[in-house]
Amino acid sequence: MKKDNGNYEKDVSPGSARQEPFHDSHNSQNSQPSILTPRGDYRTLLSYQKSEVVYQITYRFCRRFLHRGDRTIDQMVQAARSGKQNIIEGSKAAPTSKEMEIKLTNVARASLEELLEDYRDFLKVRDLIIWDKNSRQARYVRRIGQNPEISYETYREFVDTRSAEVVANIAICLIHQANYLLDQQLKRLEKDFLQDGGLRERMTRLRLQERDRQRLKR
Repeated sequence: MKKDNGNYEKDVSPGSARQEPFHDSHNSQNSQPSILTPRGDYRTLLSYQKSEVVYQITYRFCRRFLHRGDRTIDQMVQAARSGKQNIIEGSKAAPTSKEMEIKLTNVARASLEELLEDYRDFLKVRDLIIWDKNSRQARYVRRIGQNPEISYETYREFVDTRSAEVVANIAICLIHQANYLLDQQLKRLEKDFLQDGGLRERMTRLRLQERDRQRLKR
């Protein structure tokens, strides 16, 4: 099935750019850049919030609808966990290594793409329906996802009571949204890196600035 990159991803929580705490290379209270960039709180990243919900849904989906001993269970749960954990690790690595932050964010994106294919395969081999992105059901899930206070509790009733087909499609919608957010996050991180460089470049700039400052004092 061809991947859809349309409304699944675009209808995310309002104010997403505002809520994504990308790490700025400059201290807002000091015109001189610091060596270490400020550490952001990954929990405020919309990409993390979406991936956390995806993990919670996936864990319960596997328990409800896959047979114990099925290797797909470990694969799906690990892919879902890798998505959120690598966002955390990338955020924590940001102050000392912008390169590592980009790398780990890419790993998170790849893990969620793998999970997306697992859900699609689950539906296809059982001759179940994969919702069209413009279907009434998909639009409803996207509307729920616009809530800035989104959490697993938002979807608990659906996950506990609806069929495998419905739960899998809800997960697919959320993965598309998380992937869209990660794509935007990566674009911003790459732009910042090209503009400001990494730790080595910041240290070099600061050394040169300090050398110039000392020379002017003489």
